[in-house]
Amino acid sequence: MIDLRKRFYSSEIKRKKTKNVIVAGWVQEIRDFGGIKFLVLRDKDGLIQVTAPKKKVSSEIFKKISDISKECVVAVKGEVIKEKQAPGGIEVIPSEIEILSRSESPIPLEFLKIESNLDKRLDWRFLDLRNPKNASIFKIQSVVSNATRSFFYENGFVEIHTPKIIASATEGGANVFPIVYFEKKAFLAQSPQFYKQMMMATGFDKVFEIGPVFRAEPHHTTRHLCEYTSIDFEIAFIQGYEDVMEVVENLFVYILKEVKKKCTNELKLFNRKIEVPKKPFPRITMKEAYELLKREGKRIEYRSDLDPEGERILSDVVKKMYKHEFVFLTEFPWKVAQFYHMRKKDDLEWTYRADLIWNGLEMTTLAQREHRYEILVQQCKEKGLIPEQFNFYLNFFKYGMPPHGGAGTGLERIVLKILGLENIRETTLLPRDPLRLMP
Repeated sequence: MIDLRKRFYSSEIKRKKTKNVIVAGWVQEIRDFGGIKFLVLRDKDGLIQVTAPKKKVSSEIFKKISDISKECVVAVKGEVIKEKQAPGGIEVIPSEIEILSRSESPIPLEFLKIESNLDKRLDWRFLDLRNPKNASIFKIQSVVSNATRSFFYENGFVEIHTPKIIASATEGGANVFPIVYFEKKAFLAQSPQFYKQMMMATGFDKVFEIGPVFRAEPHHTTRHLCEYTSIDFEIAFIQGYEDVMEVVENLFVYILKEVKKKCTNELKLFNRKIEVPKKPFPRITMKEAYELLKREGKRIEYRSDLDPEGERILSDVVKKMYKHEFVFLTEFPWKVAQFYHMRKKDDLEWTYRADLIWNGLEMTTLAQREHRYEILVQQCKEKGLIPEQFNFYLNFFKYGMPPHGGAGTGLERIVLKILGLENIRETTLLPRDPLRLMP
């Protein structure tokens, strides 16, 4: 039996200059030329060519190769030989081959040579991710997640983990998933919003969370999901929501620098180059955006949010005006704001809320929160909500709450924009939308 604990990855063999190795992976290709047979193995780092000349290997090994089919999992022990035409410039002459697992044939998804539609790819996701290009999406996503966590730790944030089963809807809307919680009615969390604000009343000052959120939105679009991974943070003792915007732009610059440095091979597969944005990012108020869009022939109802087309047009305008891919859309109308957003002192019809748009797609929603209890209760009523139903939240503000604000960003959208993909489902390991609940 081959000792898999001594296995080498394809990327290690040439670098470590080892003469005898153990390798293992999936059989991607089999070639039989009579007197010589080839196996091309695929592991997480790349390809390894196993070459079996009839005159150099045992008859048992030569015969066993004929019993192997594509996508079988095999382990090989052998000698490393230089070979310019082989992947990585080396090949392995086997002294032992072990079939670890057989694959049925034909496979239901031809993931390497034939382009399949996205639905079929998602149905057979475990096969789809054997394609190195598709797998690289999630290697980049891993770097983005790690960079995000590193950024917050380096800047003195405390990582928290908030409940995903909650007693009331976070934003008071209808787009929630109700669940049966023993004898009570409960919901899946739309956001960690209330809990990260709770932490501002504790003295933690700066917190973040990377975790799932759930939105029961019946959207069949390329940018919406019913479950996604949200990057949330909250900071206390702010002077204004400019402080929140500064954290957001620093975070994006940090992430893109890390991806540029660590994901060279993955980016090449998509023919993508990272442009690290300059700070500060442009700021445009909603009032200014309405006028800019009007000049471009796009009319948006005054005091309403932008639609996806409006975001794309605005991004094009920003590129011309500022030569920048990012823009903060600021001072949202109270009409579309949440009850916990702070309103402008000099004009209560507008708020200290902003969105970050990157190349036509909303990435981040941020705001300064209303921290004064009496005003918060009044705003709750103005939005048609019943304050008593939010007592657990409102209690945070009764015993001293500093000025604070925060933001939420979709992890999958960051990866979507980095790779220039069109559908958010491609950057989601196992998407959940109104129609998809499997696998």
